[in-house]
Formats: sequence, C-alpha cells, structure tokens
Amino acid sequence: MDGLDIFVVALVVLVLWLLFAGIKTVPQGYQYTVERFGRYTRTLQPGLNLIIPFFDRIGARMNVMEQVLDVPTQEVITRDNASVSADAVAFYQVLNAAQAAYQVANLENAILNMTMTNIRSVMGSMDLDELLSNRDAINDRLLHVVDEAAKPWGVKITRVEIKDIAPPKDLVDAMARQMKAEREKRAQVLEAEGSRNAQILRAEGAKQSAILQAEGQREAAFRDAEARERLAEAEAKATKMVSEAIAAGDVQAINYFVAQKYTEAIASLGTSPNSKVVLIPMEASSLIGSLSGIGAIAREVFGDGSPPSAPRPRASTPVTGATPRNPFDTTQRES
Repeated sequence: MDGLDIFVVALVVLVLWLLFAGIKTVPQGYQYTVERFGRYTRTLQPGLNLIIPFFDRIGARMNVMEQVLDVPTQEVITRDNASVSADAVAFYQVLNAAQAAYQVANLENAILNMTMTNIRSVMGSMDLDELLSNRDAINDRLLHVVDEAAKPWGVKITRVEIKDIAPPKDLVDAMARQMKAEREKRAQVLEAEGSRNAQILRAEGAKQSAILQAEGQREAAFRDAEARERLAEAEAKATKMVSEAIAAGDVQAINYFVAQKYTEAIASLGTSPNSKVVLIPMEASSLIGSLSGIGAIAREVFGDGSPPSAPRPRASTPVTGATPRNPFDTTQRES
C-alpha cells in the first residue's frame, strides 16, 4: 500500500467520523440546545439532527415533559398569628428550552424556592379558619402567582396543590371544642324550633277541631230545630183536623186522638228509668171500655140527645177476682 492509498483511507475515516460526530439523535420528550463557539444558535427537536463538528456542540439537554416538584414542609404564620405547617406539590413543564437553559441557573431549585416563598406569602395573608376552609382558593392564587413569575424562564406552572395543613395540637383541641359547642348550640336551636312548630301545629289542630265541632253543633241544632218545627206543624195540623172532625160531629176522631195519647202515656210509664213496678190495665177490654167511656163523654158534651149507653159486657171465662174498673166509664157504679 502506497502513500496515496493511506491518504484515501484516512480521508474516508475522517469523513465517517465527521458524519457520526455531526449526527445527533434527540429522544422524545427532550430538546437539546446547540452552541456555536459558546453561543446559543438553535434547538434540536426529537429525532435525527445534524450539527457541524468542531464548530457546534450540544449545550443543555432539557426535559420538556411535565414534571413534579415536591415542596417540603414549612412553618407559616397566618394573619391571626396562628402557626401552621404546610407542604405542597408543584407541576411544571418547559415550553422554551433555550429560556429554561439560559435565563435561570438551576431551574428546579428556582421553582422550588419561588413556590415556598409564595406559599408563605399567600397563606400568611389569610386567617386560620379561612385557610382551612378555602384550600381551592389558596391553590388558585398560588398557581397564578408562581406561573407569572416563571414565564420569563420559558416554564409553564400547570398546577400547585397544598397537600397538608397541620395546625398545632393545642389549637386542634381548641377547634374541636369550638366545633362541639357550635353543634350543641345548633342542636338546641333546632330542638327549640321543632318544639315551637309542634306547639303551633297542635294549636292550629285544636283551633280547626273547635271550629268544626262548633259548625257541627250549629248544623245539628239547626236540623233539630227544623225537625221540632216540622213536628209541631204536624201536631198542630193533626189537632186542627181532630178539632174540625169533632166540630163536625165525628166522635171517632176524638176517640182515636184520646186513645193515641193514652197509649203514648202508657209507653212512657213503661220506659221510665225511675219506675221499677208499674201497675196498669193491660187487658184489651179495659182499653176498649175506656174508648167507649170517652165516646159517651163526647156525646154528652156535644149534645147527641140520647143518653149514654153502657158498654157491652165482655164475654169471657169467669176468673177469680174483680174485673178492672174503667176510669173513663161513668155508667159503672160501685156495688
């Protein structure tokens, strides 16, 4: 092998070495910055890229995937001078590799310190009760403040979350007692309101019951009065008809009227609650004799002209003892 062959081989090897030195492969999720003589020139995207050997070199290898940053626990003094411990977690993503590489040194440490500082600032401007109950509001304020501060670095803060807020133990005990007292107070208030509503409902029910009872009594009295009025009208009409019949000389009418009253009187005596023993003429002949005696009295009063006739004796089997006397028959005499 002569000198020319050696030169050709060396040239081929040099060209191959230059090609391999100029070919750069960037993995997915990363971006590389290119520096020419120490100055930033461009950013290599994921895939196969070419640079000029000896003139260009890879500067910073930036991860452009979303990353999580754990914020350590720190003490925070609230606006009402309560000391609490708080820790958080932050998520960020590099949007501009050149700014993230050359605008700030140690990007992760810068984001961490800025987040911790803003946590103390935001939480220190709130009272303890507001701090414990408005965690979403704290996260929103932190995200807005930290994201605005990280924009010049080419970084997007996607999320800031407060993981835990721990007040001192004595403060937790005091809050527990306060919560218990508040719950007992609300329970007593609800119990009092329930008792008041129950009394109101009972009073309303009694009022409605009294109104309905009064209306029922009024309706019953009205119907009772109407019934008595109709009964009185019927009685007056019956008495008038009997009087007209008697005036016309109809003796049977007065016999019917007196017999009806006589029967009703006997029924009243039998149903009286104070009566234990009642002696009344229960034979049918006595009642018929009474009717005949009433008829005789009526003929004497209205002047029939003929003397009153004695009632026909009742045909019956002789029995021991006297026949009951008819109190309305004036033709009977004591022997």
